[in-house]
Amino acid sequence: MIICSLNNVTQTYGANTIFSEMTCEIKQGNRIGLIGRNGEGKTTLLHLIARKTEPALGVITWKKGLTIGLLEQSPEIDGETKSVTLLYNVFSDLNKLRAKMMELEEKMSTETNPDRLTSYIEKYGDLQEKFQEDGGYEVDAQVRRIMAGLQIEDLANKEWRTLSGGERTKIGLARLLLSAPDLLLLDEPTNHLDFLAIEWLTEFIKQYAGTVIIVSHDRYFLDETVTSILEIDQGELITYQTNYSNYVIERETRLLQEFQHYQDQQKKIKKMKETIKRLKEWANQANPPNDGLHRRAKSMEKALERIEVLKRPILEQKKISLDFQINNRSGRDVVIFENVRKQFADKKLFDSVNMHVRFQERIAIIGGNGTGKSSLLNIILGKEYADSGAVKIGSNLSVGFLSQHVLELNSDQTILEEFRDHVHVAEGEARAILAKFLFYGKTVFQKVKDLSGGEKMRLRLAELVHQNHNLLILDEPTNHLDIESKEVLEEALNLFDGTIIAVSHDRYFLDRLFPITYLLANQTLTRYEGNFTFARNKWKESQF
Repeated sequence: MIICSLNNVTQTYGANTIFSEMTCEIKQGNRIGLIGRNGEGKTTLLHLIARKTEPALGVITWKKGLTIGLLEQSPEIDGETKSVTLLYNVFSDLNKLRAKMMELEEKMSTETNPDRLTSYIEKYGDLQEKFQEDGGYEVDAQVRRIMAGLQIEDLANKEWRTLSGGERTKIGLARLLLSAPDLLLLDEPTNHLDFLAIEWLTEFIKQYAGTVIIVSHDRYFLDETVTSILEIDQGELITYQTNYSNYVIERETRLLQEFQHYQDQQKKIKKMKETIKRLKEWANQANPPNDGLHRRAKSMEKALERIEVLKRPILEQKKISLDFQINNRSGRDVVIFENVRKQFADKKLFDSVNMHVRFQERIAIIGGNGTGKSSLLNIILGKEYADSGAVKIGSNLSVGFLSQHVLELNSDQTILEEFRDHVHVAEGEARAILAKFLFYGKTVFQKVKDLSGGEKMRLRLAELVHQNHNLLILDEPTNHLDIESKEVLEEALNLFDGTIIAVSHDRYFLDRLFPITYLLANQTLTRYEGNFTFARNKWKESQF
């Protein structure tokens, strides 16, 4: 059954057309991955489907009575409301029923008139039956299950105004999952979730009774959750009835076929034009001029005009250019932790932590949110100090740090000013380098504060590439990057001659690049001689 359809939908932003004449059908029970490069209009399309905005042209229709849930980035919420109250507020109709039942309970407890008491009991029975049918007695269990799965129990009694951006996103996601709409729209749902919460969300979506559309750059998450892919490519919407991994193969095949068709058509058009030219020349050279040849030329021109010229497929999109180099190698021992302990106020993050990182090793640090992964990195960087134990930092180190919120950038400067503050080159050379990171022309004069998360990440990577560090410390480096940019980053890091220490929840990124994994859990750090999947499986085995 079709629950939503788009027919020749065009959307504009100011004078710019984001996409045009999009047509597709969304069917009951579909689990769709919506993908495309940053700026192609994925979020815009979600807002149209969610009825948040109207299309400039075209028609969108929905199944009658369809409920739609969209994870909103900045919902309007009373700042003093507690998180747990926000979750229970999702069940407003059930809450009203509960209130009526409590009111009747109060009346029944004091009523002495038998007739009125009988009337109250009958009304209460009807309300109780509806309350049970609508799942009222399951609400508490649902709330507990969602909070446990997303690991937000500790946020229950915190007021909305005190929550961080990431915490607000988690509460918003929890509210959305509890509301269980017919059509669930998720825009980067794995952002701010650790690997345990991502695994829980994966299973939740696989068992979800409704229809789901997911915008995500998490390749494992897409593979595990979706059954079809919708790709926005140069303003067009293309459907693939498969998961992400098979989509990559099918897309390449499609592009090669389209390019072959385009080339064949171009050859045909060229041949027709040459024939028309020759016919006209022969007709004019004849004495008297040959009308028959002129008619043939005219007929062929009309046939040429009727040909629907194929767009030239772009086999290779413009990508950022990454090539990390090192000026000097560091000493053999890069970082050594011996029985390191760290505590904040009453909360102990970790104790008796040991870690040894050698030159050219690739080390991944994984663990749940709040376990202290960022603190480990900050101790290495000298931004925080261990409460006890020994921390030894190697010799001849040049350290490049990439934080997950790219806080190293000066928001008040332009892109060009910020880059030249870190990489001392002439303006012309700086602009040439920035162009390799997709900052062209006048865009280099944009303020850093006006950039998207992905653009800030690209700018910071441009700086790091040209500073020639021998140790890269990366905190969630794939956040905000589209899939193609992630692949470029992975390739560049794979060729890097120095040492890498990374904290990430991107399982594909971890599996591809990091043969050594440290898991921070239960206040201890465990080393595994294997990638993320190996470490995760070993840790699971140890829990039984």
